[in-house]
Amino acid sequence: MKTELASLLEKYEQRILGQRLNIKLLLSAILAGGHVLLEGVPGTGKTQMVRTLARLLGGTFKRVQFTPDLLPSDITGSKIYNMKESAFTTLKGPIFTNILLADEVNRTPAKTQAALLEAMEEKQVTIHGETYPLPEVFFVVATQNPIEFEGTYPLPEAQQDRFLFKLQIDFPSFEEEQHVLKQVIEGSYDATNVGATLDIDTFLQIKKEIERVTVSESVLHYMMQIVRKTRDSESIRFGASTRAGISIGKAAQAWAYLSDRHYVTPDDIKMVAKPALRHRIQLSPHLELEGATIDQIVEELVGSIPIPR
Repeated sequence: MKTELASLLEKYEQRILGQRLNIKLLLSAILAGGHVLLEGVPGTGKTQMVRTLARLLGGTFKRVQFTPDLLPSDITGSKIYNMKESAFTTLKGPIFTNILLADEVNRTPAKTQAALLEAMEEKQVTIHGETYPLPEVFFVVATQNPIEFEGTYPLPEAQQDRFLFKLQIDFPSFEEEQHVLKQVIEGSYDATNVGATLDIDTFLQIKKEIERVTVSESVLHYMMQIVRKTRDSESIRFGASTRAGISIGKAAQAWAYLSDRHYVTPDDIKMVAKPALRHRIQLSPHLELEGATIDQIVEELVGSIPIPR
């Protein structure tokens, strides 16, 4: 199965240029059973990145454009009266899919955001008093535009904690961007021409294998030191929750598996710590005024903890 996963990752990197680290982290997140908050300016290929992953996995994909007038039922579904049968019929919403892209999630009010986040946590949806389970493979990628805040409803920190990772999409290198432009202008780039490398059953088997990846006591202690340090540091106003520690552990197992190992190393923890923590902690006001970034503080914090031998 590792061969199939390696083939998937190779095809993924061929389709999405200049985002090697982010696409491996995105794949790690779905393998770990979490969800991802994706932040980047418009036109950097966020939608294409998620749609391509769905096609490679052989899963279903839905995209919802979040707007100020979007209702919770527009995502979860509703019941309508069927006059022919004289009975109510349930219309399931786009949330009943394997991979859901919640585009510009910060453009919709808190009530609709909460409906999505509840489904992410509970893996089920209630429509008019009836509960419906979501697919066994259910992965939400919510996008945010970091440069436009007018008319938006930013996700509260407590709700951001529901996401395993927060990934930041930057522009590709000059050569990679030029290659993308060349393909599109010449008409040789076909976004739909992506065949499935895996199927859902195989994917579920891989997830079970990842759960058996070993986390030693020393690595577990190292991971806990990082989480606890975020609560003791004077640079951080609000530290990471217990869920953050669980997220780091599960993500590190997936990263180790993608790196062809059946055990987690301290380097795996360091690799996933930043995307797992950057949306879960808040800097102290004096550091924000000085222009410090969360990523810088996380790097310093992780670097200050002795690596287990």
